[in-house]
Amino acid sequence: MNTFLSGVAVLLSTLALMCSGYTAYQVFTLQQTLNSSKIPTNITPILIPSSPPTPETPTTAPSPVTTPPTTATTSTFTPGQFVQPAFGNKAKVELLSLKRIKDPGTGNRDVVNLRVRVRRVAADEVADSDIISIGSTTSRNPDTSETYKAVALERSTGSVSLFQLRANSSADAYVWLRVPEAVNNLDIFVPDTAAFQNVPISN
Repeated sequence: MNTFLSGVAVLLSTLALMCSGYTAYQVFTLQQTLNSSKIPTNITPILIPSSPPTPETPTTAPSPVTTPPTTATTSTFTPGQFVQPAFGNKAKVELLSLKRIKDPGTGNRDVVNLRVRVRRVAADEVADSDIISIGSTTSRNPDTSETYKAVALERSTGSVSLFQLRANSSADAYVWLRVPEAVNNLDIFVPDTAAFQNVPISN
């Protein structure tokens, strides 16, 4: 009987020891799990940008644009820029414009249209023969001294008579001159009028 009770006591002790060991193992495993799942609260998360930042482009002032000087002249002159006496001091001839045009017959731009204004200055002493023949105007290349004549008499207003003008009144006239395209300036010779020198041609 005593042997049986001793065996039962040993069995119960063994079972109790096994249960204690299993419980200790479970507690240890649970503690390891809890320790590994803890997240430190003092660590700041690092944000990773979706794309690398673009460096700022330095702003610079725009470079100044240099415009080349233009050589073309205007179609009209400054009032009083080209004025010469005619028939002594009986009249004054003023150049209004000197513009290159296209010859309607050939299509070439070897023609210039000269517009002038003839003003009678003298109140008297004007004769019937005081006539300025605009159609006979000639020109000269100031660089080469080559001379150029009018295209034709019908390509001008003909003549201006001072006798038919009242004192201080004026009349406008024109004439076409045959001038090569490469020429940019002219000396102008209106009959019975002082010469006009180095007159620019407008394009």
